[in-house]
Amino acid sequence: MADEDAMRRTPAGGDAGDWVGGAILDALFTQSPVGLLVLDTELRVVRVNTATRGMRGVSVEGLVGLPFAEAYAGLYAPAEVEAMLRDVLENGVPVREYLVARMASEQGREGIGSVSVFRLQDPQGTVLGLAVTVVDVTEQEQARARKRVLNTVRERVGRTLDVIATCQELVDTLVPGFADIAMVDIVDAVVHGEESPTGPLAQDVALRRAAYRARDDLQAQDHPVSDVRSLNLLTPYAQAMSDFRPRLVPVGPGTSWLDAARARGVRAVGAHTLIVAPLVLRGTALGVLSLIRAGGSDPYNEDDSGLAADVASHTALCIDNARRFTREYTIAATVQRHQLPHYPASHSTVETAHLHVLGASGGGGWFDTIPLSGARTALVVGEVTGRGIQTATTMGQLRTVIRSLAALDLQPDELLARLNDTAVFLAAERAALHPSDPLHPQPLSANCVYAVYDPVTRTCTFARAGHTTPVIIRPDSSTEVPDSTPGPLLGSAEGPPFAATTTTDLPHGSILALYTPAILPTPPADSNDAPALLRDVLAQPGRPLQHLCNDILYTLRSKDRPADAVLLLARTQPIPAHSLATWLLDHDLTAAATARGHTRRTLADWNVDEDTAYAAELIVSELVTNAIRYGAPPMQLRLIKNRTLTCEVHDDAATSPRLRHARTVDEGGRGLFIVAQLAQRWGTRYTTEGKTVWSEQTLPTPACPHSEPTAESVQ
Repeated sequence: MADEDAMRRTPAGGDAGDWVGGAILDALFTQSPVGLLVLDTELRVVRVNTATRGMRGVSVEGLVGLPFAEAYAGLYAPAEVEAMLRDVLENGVPVREYLVARMASEQGREGIGSVSVFRLQDPQGTVLGLAVTVVDVTEQEQARARKRVLNTVRERVGRTLDVIATCQELVDTLVPGFADIAMVDIVDAVVHGEESPTGPLAQDVALRRAAYRARDDLQAQDHPVSDVRSLNLLTPYAQAMSDFRPRLVPVGPGTSWLDAARARGVRAVGAHTLIVAPLVLRGTALGVLSLIRAGGSDPYNEDDSGLAADVASHTALCIDNARRFTREYTIAATVQRHQLPHYPASHSTVETAHLHVLGASGGGGWFDTIPLSGARTALVVGEVTGRGIQTATTMGQLRTVIRSLAALDLQPDELLARLNDTAVFLAAERAALHPSDPLHPQPLSANCVYAVYDPVTRTCTFARAGHTTPVIIRPDSSTEVPDSTPGPLLGSAEGPPFAATTTTDLPHGSILALYTPAILPTPPADSNDAPALLRDVLAQPGRPLQHLCNDILYTLRSKDRPADAVLLLARTQPIPAHSLATWLLDHDLTAAATARGHTRRTLADWNVDEDTAYAAELIVSELVTNAIRYGAPPMQLRLIKNRTLTCEVHDDAATSPRLRHARTVDEGGRGLFIVAQLAQRWGTRYTTEGKTVWSEQTLPTPACPHSEPTAESVQ
């Protein structure tokens, strides 16, 4: 072919510019990430680059010589694309960023390319063919499509003040552009204009199918519109309605939590992914939005789940306007919901996830994660017996007391002993109520487990007050239930003292599971035999923690839980070696200067800002000086750069440091006062070997890349 030969000729004896141009072409066809094709005047493929070949999954030889339409047979509307190419070939006007949809041969899913076409001609004006560039813009276009969906929902949904009409507007807007099947289930009381129960929905709350829409070729549905049924706790729907977060779930005919009707519907339409998004407004669950993709549609991803949450948020507001909300929260559910953290706090050395399912007669279960000094983390799970607002209030009181006691750096057994003093006091107040008070005859009883993880020593120390023993899943998938003696239930005025703490090694990557008995199918008779179900499901430590929580819920056989089912999972993570430095100091007057030098050089290596580093030097100097004066050797300095900058000075004396307010004429006594002014917080931690006085400073900027540790930092 003359055109092909002309385009393939290379300069022989040409000037340097010709060779440079040839080199540029070779680079474009062998290294450029942008797809590049050359077509002759008959729209046959003359040359393609490696990026294009990678997108097709075939060799260059397999494409060269084929007509463009045949080489890209998976294109949607190939006739329109070919007409566009011929138009550029005839009139020479380039086309830029022409969007083309095609089926990717390797994944079998739709991709979107941005195509630009330019006519090629020689210096004499002879048309040689076309140059075509292709850029994969699938993700960008999908993001734009999601934004268009949200804008359309905001425009079309909520134009009426009718609950059912608003729900139908929603599903009509989402199908078929964003979902193959969309369903909205509303709390039955909301449909009638009444208030919906606030907080997580109980199993006996009736849900009404308010709206349904499917693609024209998918008409199967598990429940007809206007059907009323109760909420099944062992499904993603209950999960979403419990913690008010959307769920992205793969589904199939064999999915364990599907009932018979839903399983038939999934099989009939070939559904493969489901998004369950709660309709929540100001902490009140109004219903749930279910979105399904089936057949050859692309499965949902996390970005789609976020869009579903935004759509559900707007729809909930519209439903709220339609039913003329007159009261937002009921007192009991509001107290219960606000007594618990919505999410466990984020800690750099511990990754956490939780599961909390409200029981039929529960309301007293709680969990918490508390940051402690020295990059340690406290993990708490407990339960107050009883139900209703008083149980939720008592739970909140005990949780607050635990947080206050945790700030004192107490050992787990001592903390539970002091917590029991509070529980005994609350029980005495309850017993002193007038006999006619409904709370008077109800005894106060609670159980709790308090565990502390130390990433430096890689150990976990815990104590129990009538609670189940934690389960440990190690990185090699082996499981362990540590031997430990439980203390008495909280609120017991008489009984044995709390047993000593239990300490166990936790290699990095281990999972610690704290739970209430209601998470298990039957109440455990023996704490060493009961968590067999937990061990079977959790013996996959590499999986995301929230997936493990979901698996625990879906595997439970008992639907009727009288008490709250609480599960807190914590995966241990290491402190980077370049974020930890420890030195032994001589117990003499030169130690303060030595410690300042260590601190200054190490914080410079860690890229800590000058103000924070200067304050840390002063803090270390004062702490070391106090240890020399009032402590006992050996003395140790430790610096930790984690979520904060921690300075610790340890000595073997058990004397307690005391903050003084020195008078103007006093020459000393200001050391701890200076520390308190410069640090965000400070305190003292006692061990069997002595005490550690510590301080924490806020790091004003995100952590910067660290340099390699110096010789001093590993002494």
